[in-house]
Amino acid sequence: MSESESRRSFLRELGLGAAALGAGSIAQAQPPKIQGFEDTGTKPNAAKKWQPVSDRKIRMGIVGYGVCKFGAQFSLQNHPNVELVAVSDLFPDRCRELAKVCHCAKTYPSLEEMVKDDSIEAIFVATDAPSHWRHCIDVMNHGKHVASAVPAVWEHLETADKLLETVKRTGLNYMMFETSTFRPDLYAMRQLYRAGGLGKLVYSEGEYYHFGVESLASYKNWRVGLPPQWYPTHSNAYYVCVTGGRFTEVSCMAMPSLRKDLQSKNNRYKNPFGTEVALLRTSEGGMARMAVSWDTPGYGGEVGRVRGQRGSVTGTTYQDQGQGLGKKLPDLTKPALPPGVQPGGHGGSHGYLGNEFVMSIIENRQPLVNVVWALNLTVAGIVAHQSALQNGAQLKIPQYSL
Repeated sequence: MSESESRRSFLRELGLGAAALGAGSIAQAQPPKIQGFEDTGTKPNAAKKWQPVSDRKIRMGIVGYGVCKFGAQFSLQNHPNVELVAVSDLFPDRCRELAKVCHCAKTYPSLEEMVKDDSIEAIFVATDAPSHWRHCIDVMNHGKHVASAVPAVWEHLETADKLLETVKRTGLNYMMFETSTFRPDLYAMRQLYRAGGLGKLVYSEGEYYHFGVESLASYKNWRVGLPPQWYPTHSNAYYVCVTGGRFTEVSCMAMPSLRKDLQSKNNRYKNPFGTEVALLRTSEGGMARMAVSWDTPGYGGEVGRVRGQRGSVTGTTYQDQGQGLGKKLPDLTKPALPPGVQPGGHGGSHGYLGNEFVMSIIENRQPLVNVVWALNLTVAGIVAHQSALQNGAQLKIPQYSL
């Protein structure tokens, strides 16, 4: 197989081509109401078949059904190894809707009530972002495995220490549902990295653009004035979820926003920035540029690329120029999902995240995005915002391990 054939094969494996890239198109497509929830991911390889490893059913609860309706997005209620015991939301109408969508008869008025149910083994937390760490700690302190939406922790670095301590003390599974992890391009990058096709990464970049003329509705308006780098996991995944590595230091530059809710005197966070771009040192000694912006209309979503000492992935193209894998590419297509589990939104990542959490419990192992990955994805952004407030000062990033 020639190098050009190898690249074409990679494009086919991802289910992408020139048409998918929209070359030459100037049509003004209407964006979805919430960017990222469109089902644009490639489908699992039809030639592969899902193989069950156990008939055990995990008794699970789901909490949270806000504006993004995340509680029902990950097909947990349809997984053949899950028995959905109960659902919960603080708002009765949302709780009823979540129960209906998930075909679940039992409801609780709050997570605080749900965690007392000794029949529940695991809970998925899809509550407001500032509460994720606190809610996950509560779940684990009641003896249950837990997964949460992003980010893992919020604003204060000590919340990361508390979350990590709880995971270590309880020995329970914790997973963060970082959607970029199973986007087709990042999945392929991770496969190539693990196969040795990239070597150490010299440079990586990730971008998360989520434009809006105003903040999305949110519980207690937590999104209003949100510092971009407090929501960094979708972009930071283009290093952490490719290599399993971490960031060690950061310098972040930022630009003030024209939006009224992103002017420091108008929001609880005293945050003036709508765009923050971080330059980070990685644990491999390389560099990464990770950008988050609320201020750039046009293309939205998550995208990244990586350049290693043995090969690179730019867009959807792998190139090694004879230094990496050559003709011996690993399988770059995602595996089959269980019956009833759909790939879903964010590039077809939702079903894979739900399945990974379930299987980590069934197989008694660490999930892919465990607490260390989750903290490495999240905390770098908290420190990056501190750097931006100090006009790009270079700051050390805390390091975490199990």
